[in-house]
Amino acid sequence: MHTRILIIGACGQIGSELTAKLREIYGTDNVVASDIRKGDQDVFKSGPFEVLDAMNFDAVAAVVEKYEIEEVYLMAALLSATAEKNPAFAWDLNMNSLFHVLNLAKENKIKKVFWPSSIAVFGPTTPRDNTPQYTVMEPSTVYGISKQTGERWCEYYFNKYGVDVRSIRYPGLISWKTLPGGGTTDYAVDIYYKAVEENKYTCFLSENTALPMMYMDDAIKATIGIMQAPEEQIKIRSSYNLSAMSFTPREIAASIEKVQPGFTIDYVPDFRQSIADSWPASIDDQKAREDWGWKHDFDLESMTKEMLENLKK
Repeated sequence: MHTRILIIGACGQIGSELTAKLREIYGTDNVVASDIRKGDQDVFKSGPFEVLDAMNFDAVAAVVEKYEIEEVYLMAALLSATAEKNPAFAWDLNMNSLFHVLNLAKENKIKKVFWPSSIAVFGPTTPRDNTPQYTVMEPSTVYGISKQTGERWCEYYFNKYGVDVRSIRYPGLISWKTLPGGGTTDYAVDIYYKAVEENKYTCFLSENTALPMMYMDDAIKATIGIMQAPEEQIKIRSSYNLSAMSFTPREIAASIEKVQPGFTIDYVPDFRQSIADSWPASIDDQKAREDWGWKHDFDLESMTKEMLENLKK
């Protein structure tokens, strides 16, 4: 396969693992990684890398032209908790980067675009359990507002200009390879690190806060899966609900204690609690499963085993 791919935000939590997998599939030289600075060693040492400001249209266009890029994965974003501290910058980064890529696709400089949305598009008025694909969306965070707006623009560019843009609403993502990136669901990554280091954890959410979660391997699988699916199978051009599992801090702690006896947790909820309370507890992703054959591999028990084994190495 000789598809030429550009990943913007390649040094982030998802971007770094996505870059490695895409290089494995499409060949190292066909996958150009880029970020605002050189961050992840493997990302910029293992293949073509460009220092790139996602908010600079001319710079993005120049990289697309230089490498004859056909597909762009736009992973650059300011996440929920970090965005709340700098709302204006979060809006600029999350929206302008998307416009730049959509406009390049509109001008036929790019054939296909992946842009990630998030469960943050939902809000306190959304049904929390088994949240449907089509439902009330009144996000209460800057991150969620930018993601909901982005979904509308993706759909608009598809309907108006025929831009082949594809998107999924990521739940909380958990990985042993990269540190948390400033999201509200990050406790579910940090808890494993602290379990290995100290055998205890102080959680910034309350014990019964259920949130949709996914192991990173499944998130990468879904991202590449939706991009490789035939165009006619992609029937939703805003963003697809995506799900694997839902659990509370108490449940993840119990799964860790099974593998690592003596592990303890306490709860000191902070400002992130109100963000978590505005999000779904579980997600209905039937449309993704029907349309392009999505299915997850990891549940809580298998993920916990994998996380602890790898972190102990």
